[in-house]
Amino acid sequence: MDNLRNIAHEESFDYRSIFFKLYRFWYFFIITVFIALLIAFLFNKYTKPIYEVYTTVLIKDDRSTMDPQSLIGFGFRNTQQNVENEIGKLKSYSLVKTVVKALDLKVSYFIEENFITNELYRNSPFLVELDTNVFQPINLKFKVIILSDREFKLEAEGKSVKLYDYRNYRIADPNLFSEEVNISIDSTFSFGQRIKGKYFNFRILLDETNRPARYIGKSLYFIFNDIDKMTSGFRSYEIEPIKDESSIIRIALKGNNVSKSVDFLNKMTEVYLRLNLEKKNKIAENTISFIDVQLGEISDSLYSAESNLQDFRASNKIMDMDFQATQLFEYLKDLDSQRATLQVKSKYYSTLLDYIESNRDIANALVIPSTLGIEDPILNELTSELAKLYAEKEEKSYFSTEQNPTIIGLYQKIETTKSVLLENIRNIIKASDISLNDISQRISELESRINQLPRTQRLLLGFERKFKLSDNLFTYLQQKRSEAQITKASNEPDNEVIDIAMDMGSPPVFPKKSMNYMIAIILGIILPVVYILGKDYFNDKIIERKDVENITAFPIIGHVIHSNKEGKLVVSESPKSSIAESFRSIRTNLQFIAKGKEKQIILITSDMVSAGKTFCSINLAAIFAMYGKKTLLMGFDLRKPKIYQDFGLSNSEGISSFLINKSNFEDILQASPMENLDILMSGPVPPNPAELIASDRTAELFTRLTEIYDYIIIDTPPVGLVTDAFLLMKYTDSNIFIVRQNYTNKKIFASIINDVDKRGLPNISILINDVKLTRSSYGYGYGYGYGYGYGYGYGYGYGYGYGYGYGYGYYSDDKEFEKESTIRRIFKKT
Repeated sequence: MDNLRNIAHEESFDYRSIFFKLYRFWYFFIITVFIALLIAFLFNKYTKPIYEVYTTVLIKDDRSTMDPQSLIGFGFRNTQQNVENEIGKLKSYSLVKTVVKALDLKVSYFIEENFITNELYRNSPFLVELDTNVFQPINLKFKVIILSDREFKLEAEGKSVKLYDYRNYRIADPNLFSEEVNISIDSTFSFGQRIKGKYFNFRILLDETNRPARYIGKSLYFIFNDIDKMTSGFRSYEIEPIKDESSIIRIALKGNNVSKSVDFLNKMTEVYLRLNLEKKNKIAENTISFIDVQLGEISDSLYSAESNLQDFRASNKIMDMDFQATQLFEYLKDLDSQRATLQVKSKYYSTLLDYIESNRDIANALVIPSTLGIEDPILNELTSELAKLYAEKEEKSYFSTEQNPTIIGLYQKIETTKSVLLENIRNIIKASDISLNDISQRISELESRINQLPRTQRLLLGFERKFKLSDNLFTYLQQKRSEAQITKASNEPDNEVIDIAMDMGSPPVFPKKSMNYMIAIILGIILPVVYILGKDYFNDKIIERKDVENITAFPIIGHVIHSNKEGKLVVSESPKSSIAESFRSIRTNLQFIAKGKEKQIILITSDMVSAGKTFCSINLAAIFAMYGKKTLLMGFDLRKPKIYQDFGLSNSEGISSFLINKSNFEDILQASPMENLDILMSGPVPPNPAELIASDRTAELFTRLTEIYDYIIIDTPPVGLVTDAFLLMKYTDSNIFIVRQNYTNKKIFASIINDVDKRGLPNISILINDVKLTRSSYGYGYGYGYGYGYGYGYGYGYGYGYGYGYGYGYYSDDKEFEKESTIRRIFKKT
C-alpha cells in the first residue's frame, strides 16, 4: 500500500486531468473571450487616443568660466550635472506658465460626436474674443449650435462657478462677490454680437477659414481655461537623455491633440532658449545702462564746456595758447583724464559695494569689471565667481529645497565669496582714493603755475581744459558702450534645438489596439482557468479518484455511476444499464479479493449520512442474487431503518427482536421480489443498539446465516456518527467504505479513514458512489482494479492496460454509456 501511495503522489500533477477539467467548460472560455474582445473593442473605439510627440535639445557645457583644476590637468566638468540643472529649468512651473500664456490658451473648443469628445484646436469654426478686463467663468461648458452663417444658439448652466482674472492670471477672490456665482444662458445670438452678463463678457466670431458650414447643427462647446490648472497639466511631459552620459535630451509630451502638443513643445524650447539668451545679455545690458547714465551726465557738461570755449574765443579774439600755456595744458589734460577715469571706476566700486552689502541679487545688476576697463585680476575673478554661484543656486533651486545640503553649501560659498569680495572692493576704493588725492594734488600744483600766466591765457587754458576733459571722458564711455553692444549682439544661447517637434503621423501610444485585443484574448482564457482551478482548489468535497488516493492508501474497489432512476433497485429494473455494469465490476473485484472463497460477509458503511450506502447495499446484494448466489441483505442500521420501505416489507420483526430473544430465527427472514435474495430487516428501534450488536446473540446470528447464504451484505450506520460498524467488522470478510462524489467532505473523510487505518481493521476497500461521467471526471472512466494487483477480466472487451468500452448496443441506456465509453477509449491507465 505504501508503494501505491507513493505512486499516487508522484502522479499528483496530471496534465490530462487538468485539460479535461477545463475542457468541460469550453463554452465558458468562448463566452469570456467574446466578452473580453467586446470590451476591448468598445474601449478602443470610445477611448480618446493619446499621441506622443517629442523634440530634442542639445545641452552645451557652460564654459563661461574655467575650472581651475582642469587648467593643471586634474578633474573634469560634470556634464551630467549641467544636464540635470537644465532639465530642472525645463520642468519649472514658471517656464510652462510663460509658454501657456504665449500660446494664448485661454479658450478651448470641442465637438461631441458618437459619444466621443474631440478638441478643435486651430480647427474651430468660431473664435471667442473675451474681455480681459472682466472676470470670466472657467470650466463651464458653453454649448454652441450654429444655425446659419449669421446666427447661433448659446446654452450654459452652472452653479457656484469660479471666475478667472485673465489680466493678472489668477482665480478671482470669491470674497469680492456678495453672492454665489450662478450662470444661465439659453438664447440665440448673432456672430460678432457682444454677449455680456454680470459674470462674463465676450463675443463669438465666425472663422471662415475652417468652413463653418460643415458644423451647422452639430454639438459644439467651448470653455474658459484655468491657466494655472492648464500649466500643471502640461507639466506631465518627460525629459531624459537619449543615452547615458549624453548631453542631448529628449522632451516627450503625450496628449489627445497632436497639433497642440507640437505647438507647446516648440514654443517651450523657443521660450527656454530666449530666456537663456536674455540671461546672457543681462551683463551687457547692465553695462550699457550704467554707461548711459554716465553719458547723460557728461553730455551736459561737454555741451556747456564747448559753448563756453567758443564764446571766450569769439569775445577775446584768441584762438590758441602760447607755448608755455600749451605745455601746462597738456600736463593738466593728462591728469584730468586719469582722474576722470578713476572717478568712473570709483562709482562702479561704490555701486557694486552697495549691492553686495544690501544682499541684493548681484546677477540682476552686475557689470563685469573688465567691461569698464578695470583689469584687477582678483576683482574680476571674485565678481565672476560670485555671479556663477548665484546662477548655480538659481538652477538647483528648481528641483531642490532650501534644506538641501547642496543649497546650504552654495549659500555658504556665496557668503564666503561676498566677504572676500567686499574686503577687496574696500581695499580698491582706498587705493583709488589715494590715487585720486595724488592726482588732485598734482593738479593743484599745476593750477598754481597756471595762475602765473597772463589772464587771457589763463582763462583760455581753463576753458580748453574743461572741454577736453569732458570730451575725452565722453569718448571713453562711448567706446565702452560700443564694446558692450558688440558683445550683446554676438551672444548666442548656450543650448540649441536638434529636432523640432512635428506631427509624424505616428499611431497613438494609447490605447494600443492590437495589444488590447491580445490582452483580451489572454484574459478570456486565464480568467476561466483561474475560476475553474480556483473553485476546484477551494472545493472541500471529493471530486475525483485522486482526491481519495491522496488521502488514503486503501484500494478503490470500484465506482458506481450516477443513477437517474427513481427507485433504488436499479440493477433489477435495468440489468443492461451502465450502472448495473458498475456493480458487476464491484462484484468481480470482491470475488478477486476473496481469492476464491465461496462465501463472503460484506459490510458497507460511510463517514456520514446520505453517502449512498443503503443504495449500494441493495444493488450489490441484487447483483450477487442475479449471479445465482444465495444472498442476504441485512439492515443493520438499528437506529434508522429504512430498507423495508424500499422493498415494501414489514419491519415489525428483525435483527433487534432476534437479539433480544423476542423473535425466532425463521421468523425474521423475509423473501424479496428477486430470486435468490432475502431480506433481514433491522426490526423495531432498540434503546441500546451498540450493546445488542456486541452481545453473543449477534455471533450466533452470523453463524446460522453463513450456513444458509453464500453472500451476506450488511448495511450499517455511518462510522462517523456511531461505532456499530466497527463492532460488526469482526464477522466480515470485506469492509466497503462508501465515498460519494461531490458530497463527501475531504477533511471529515480523511479524519475517519485515518482512524480506521490506525485501528488496523482488515480488508478495507473504498467504493466511489454517484460518479457523474463528464469530461471533467477523468479518473473514473476506466477499470480501477488494474494497477492495484487485482484487475478483472469480465469478458466484455477489457484489454491489457486499457479501459475500453463494452460496445454500443449492449446496454439499455446507450446514451449514458456513450459518455462513459468515450472517456474509456481515450485514456490509458499508467
